[in-house]
Amino acid sequence: MATTFNLFDTYRKTLADPTRAAAVAGTLKLALFKAVTPDQNVHDFLNDLVPGTNEVTGSNYTARGNACAAPTWTMDAAGLITYDATDPATWLQHATGFTAARRAILYWDTGLDATSTLVGYSNDFGADASNIAADVSVAFAAAGIYTAPR
Repeated sequence: MATTFNLFDTYRKTLADPTRAAAVAGTLKLALFKAVTPDQNVHDFLNDLVPGTNEVTGSNYTARGNACAAPTWTMDAAGLITYDATDPATWLQHATGFTAARRAILYWDTGLDATSTLVGYSNDFGADASNIAADVSVAFAAAGIYTAPR
């Protein structure tokens, strides 16, 4: 499913501060969550979303989600800044897979919820996504995860 992402404000502020931006570490990952309402203005680390309660579980889903390789920032000649990465691997169908995925969460995984920096979140999928009957994939928009004009 093609997915539109919203950046967390705390991540945007981090990017504006070179010292804080340099401290962002880990592996960029995308995790699937049940009905959770991110607070775009306040949430800054994965623990704010209570993954132990709100992240989906089931066969063919690895806790903490799938990696998104090659995250990059680019700027074209017109000054359009784009943040992008490869789409995460597809969660393959399994009879005992996950149910009730409603939102994708993009974050920098350090291995600890309290230090894993939130990047962005998708709009609600509009219906529960499940890998019980079919594969589930999340694709970033063709234009990138995030774009900002000059």
